[in-house]
Amino acid sequence: MTGHEKGVPIQEMRRDKRVDPEHRMRLDAAIHRQGRGWLSGRDGGRPWQLSRTNRVVACLGALVILLLSSPLLLGLALIIKHTSPGPVLFVQKRTGYRGRKFGMFKFRTMVCNAEELKESLRHLNKHGADAIDFKIDKDPRITGIGHFLRRTSLDELPNLINVVTGDMRLVGPRPTSFNAYRYKDNHLARLAIYPGMTGLWQISGRSNIDFDQRVELDLSYIAEQSLLLDLKILLKTPFKVFSGHGAS
Repeated sequence: MTGHEKGVPIQEMRRDKRVDPEHRMRLDAAIHRQGRGWLSGRDGGRPWQLSRTNRVVACLGALVILLLSSPLLLGLALIIKHTSPGPVLFVQKRTGYRGRKFGMFKFRTMVCNAEELKESLRHLNKHGADAIDFKIDKDPRITGIGHFLRRTSLDELPNLINVVTGDMRLVGPRPTSFNAYRYKDNHLARLAIYPGMTGLWQISGRSNIDFDQRVELDLSYIAEQSLLLDLKILLKTPFKVFSGHGAS
């Protein structure tokens, strides 16, 4: 989970620079390795994460979860609205499949001017002031209900909307708030598949590990991706996130 949040208009999501030829070459060089069929195991096929089966299963699963959790979503929305000024939801620009930008939906957990306060708090970044990731323990910008939402990851439930629209899957690497131009070459391979609501990072330490370690977990998942692995991750996720271990 990122240590800051800033809502952006939906129309800004169209301003995607992934057509930059030099940048496209970096991406292609990093992710060309993907191409083994998830069912047949043969080269040239679609891996599990890029298969139409995954897309359909993830969409139907997200719709079911949205339906079943609708009373909880409504209750959280009312609490957020009545405990701090500002919108209930916000759309944050994130980096997804092949470096494409999309608007990720989340419950608001910070004060409305959180982005303006970011630079004044950069020295508190737990990964270092110049680190690519920005996370602060006990971030003063987080609202009262925001602490609870982040600790339990309930703030990420609106990500289900992104799963339905196709920008995300239920399982995969978490999308970053910084764009692919800031990725090192050895980071780019994590963009070979669609980002997910949960993944190996969520069940392996969450914000207690740095970005390089997250990339290692993402590449391990990409190499081993399968329907069975996704089911294992989905079953383990609730126990990890509701314990609050590694949340920030």
